[in-house]
Amino acid sequence: MCYGQQRPFSRDTPSPPRAVRSPNDDNAVAVEDLRGRLAETEARLTRARAREAELNRRLDEMKRFVSVMEIIETYLLRRFREQQDYVSRLFSTSRK
Repeated sequence: MCYGQQRPFSRDTPSPPRAVRSPNDDNAVAVEDLRGRLAETEARLTRARAREAELNRRLDEMKRFVSVMEIIETYLLRRFREQQDYVSRLFSTSRK
């Protein structure tokens, strides 16, 4: 069996030293991880709020547009009926 550069494990050979971490190091790493995640969440929230503001602005703009269209529709319908009445009166007087 070939082990390459590594020597086979035996009880006689000491194991390589492990990085010993204290609970404070673990806590510091966890705190930094949470801070990073919090920063990402805050950035996403900021983007979401900006998107919401833009969508609200566009919605208000569309509502104004619809209002203007309704006003124009009402005006045109009234003018159409007035013209219909006018034409009806012209034809009714010309037949007599």
